[in-house]
Amino acid sequence: MDILTALFMVTGCLAMLIAAIGIVRMPDLFTRMHAASKVGTVGVSCVVLAAATHFAELSVVAPVLLTIVFFLATAPVAAHMVGRAAYGTGVRMWEGTVIDEWKRRSGNPPVKPPEP
Repeated sequence: MDILTALFMVTGCLAMLIAAIGIVRMPDLFTRMHAASKVGTVGVSCVVLAAATHFAELSVVAPVLLTIVFFLATAPVAAHMVGRAAYGTGVRMWEGTVIDEWKRRSGNPPVKPPEP
């Protein structure tokens, strides 16, 4: 069990490190948000699974499973809503972005922010 706990902990920490590096290195809000929500969710899930395997009691495992379900249900929705709000207010995408699904679906360009 200790090996499984350590494996979950190391995997979770590495996933959160990758998410942190992605937030710093990605070129725009949309790709940063993707790194934070997807890989961060996996990282948190692995770390709480490490706690569940370490303690191996129902009083710990039940909240861990609820935490994982909560993260899996809310992180993608929250990232989508933040991205949609940012796009709607005119946050610019990276110059290397190839596909703009929202512009293609709505037929309208995003609202331009006022010039400073």
